[in-house]
Amino acid sequence: MSLPKKPTSTTIETSADLESVYTNLVRISHSPADFVMDFAHLLPGGEVATVKARMLMTPLTAKLLLNALTENIARYETAFGIIDKPLSSSALGEITYSPPTNSRSPLTPPK
Repeated sequence: MSLPKKPTSTTIETSADLESVYTNLVRISHSPADFVMDFAHLLPGGEVATVKARMLMTPLTAKLLLNALTENIARYETAFGIIDKPLSSSALGEITYSPPTNSRSPLTPPK
């Protein structure tokens, strides 16, 4: 029995009605079988983040995504410089921040 040949390349197509959404916050949860990522948008000064998209994937796919993001962030930083994380004492503050105006400051997480 021979193994199927690996494809040499993959074509990725997007539908004409695909909508792009901006998110500045992600909530990640998991079970033994799945990782669930809720991508949300929190307005500056807001207390409610609106979930715009939910992605579900296997643990293997989540780990492959982590590897791909790590590799691509390294490439980005080589080309454009280090991405500074905002200073914050909470995980929410590290992934949710206001775009810079005059200075870069993290949002205060909702109470």
